[in-house]
Amino acid sequence: MQDFTAGHLSAPPSRRSTTGNPQTDELVRQLVASSGCQKSCDYIEEMVITALKMGHDQTTVADLKLFSRSLKELRHAARVFAPYRNVPKVVVFGSARTAPTEPEAHEAEDFSRRMQQEHGYMVITGGGEGIMGAAQRGAGREHGFGLNIRLPFEQSANATIAGDLKLVNFNYFFTRKLNFLKETHAVALFPGGFGTMDEGFEVLTLMQTGKARIIPVVMLDRPGGGYWKTWFSFLGEYLLKLGLVSKDDFELFKITPTVEDAIREITQFYRNFKSYRWVGRRLAIRIENEITPAAIERLNLDFVDILAGETISQTSALPQELNEPEIAHLPRLVLTPQRKNFGRLRKLIDAINNAETVDRPAS
Repeated sequence: MQDFTAGHLSAPPSRRSTTGNPQTDELVRQLVASSGCQKSCDYIEEMVITALKMGHDQTTVADLKLFSRSLKELRHAARVFAPYRNVPKVVVFGSARTAPTEPEAHEAEDFSRRMQQEHGYMVITGGGEGIMGAAQRGAGREHGFGLNIRLPFEQSANATIAGDLKLVNFNYFFTRKLNFLKETHAVALFPGGFGTMDEGFEVLTLMQTGKARIIPVVMLDRPGGGYWKTWFSFLGEYLLKLGLVSKDDFELFKITPTVEDAIREITQFYRNFKSYRWVGRRLAIRIENEITPAAIERLNLDFVDILAGETISQTSALPQELNEPEIAHLPRLVLTPQRKNFGRLRKLIDAINNAETVDRPAS
């Protein structure tokens, strides 16, 4: 099971939630137990108690409808994705208005086809036409998800994913966007309008602030196109010069001139790096193969600026990680970083992937 915050979510409460009435609390526990709950029942109890508290808060009908429908949408999406938890995925964003004959659409279709056929990735799109429809065709119905949004115009499911069980319809953009990032291992952005900009900036904001795990983000255009070059110029000319972002923030994405470059960027990210998880203030980076002592020494020299005391060391799984037995055998690089420059953490992952391991030389 992947946590899109990399374990940054608060730990389970040290004491059970309460309604303030011990008798009601006991009834809630009995209700959850009798419902057949088998795992993490304390969280289910907490959600039931939160719902009961809203009855005391005189929450408006409009808010209750919002909360209820949001939870239903999140539950349904989680059930759809559950059988594919161990399959890598890439989400493709781009305009619904791009014609199938446009070069951008051909690039999106080619990118998705190659990611699926050559690297085994499933493809997630917004379920609509344009870039989304092209990416869906490239991956094929069997290997695609559509996260559709109900709109009064423009957005209907494309022919490839229409009627498929992996098509999820959302009423709210925020529940839809959460699932895009929660379920994916990489992001590919093609030219688009307000929606594409919104989705791209949200991904970057969540990674920049440490609220979402770092994943590869690539930006593709038509051959020789200037869409992302113009966008990048704006970032440099205004946001960077005004001090609104840092130069290291630009490490969180890569403008890739070709489909080949985009695929290489994504697959290189997972060359040795597997995942990471926050354990208190410490960061445990899971890797496929141990790296050499000399490589660890180099990492400590090159990334001393992000360390908050403890140096990078190679170890086995931390005791707190043993609830993930499927990856407990993997080596770990453990450090205590300063949580204020996640662009540098992205560079650290690149350095780990290029470091010499016990069974291959450094690249």
